[in-house]
Amino acid sequence: MKNLKVGLSIIIGALALSTAIAADKKEVPAKKTTHGEYKDWRLLSVSHRTDKKTLRAILGNDKAIEAARSGKTKPWPNGTVIAKVVWKERAHPNWAAAVVPADFAAAEAMIKDSKKYASTGGWGFGHWVDGKLEMHPKETSDTCFACHIPVKDNDYVYTFPALK
Repeated sequence: MKNLKVGLSIIIGALALSTAIAADKKEVPAKKTTHGEYKDWRLLSVSHRTDKKTLRAILGNDKAIEAARSGKTKPWPNGTVIAKVVWKERAHPNWAAAVVPADFAAAEAMIKDSKKYASTGGWGFGHWVDGKLEMHPKETSDTCFACHIPVKDNDYVYTFPALK
């Protein structure tokens, strides 16, 4: 009986301690998504570049996802950030008809700010290096933008959102 009381005392003490620790913890607000955290963003679309033999997951920040879901992408709203996460392609080892990601190639970005990036259709271009977004200098952005001119009527964005 004495062992049972000791055992119960230990269990009750442990429960009281864990309750006190839990009550002492403060509510931690949800982490806000920044340009450096594209890995937590939601899928906007996918693409397969046969010319570059790459697969891309196109992710969007909250502003991009909201715009795509409401059909308000012509133009995309200021504050939209689109991330293109790129991998080299390879055949699935057990399913020859399937193309799957191989080596990571890059994480690229387009940021919509119609005033700041007026000379490039309202879009800034960059890429992530070690988790930090680095915007391209003007010359590089001009080169990126030149490739997007064919999709001017789609606000210079090749991506077709696939949210349904």
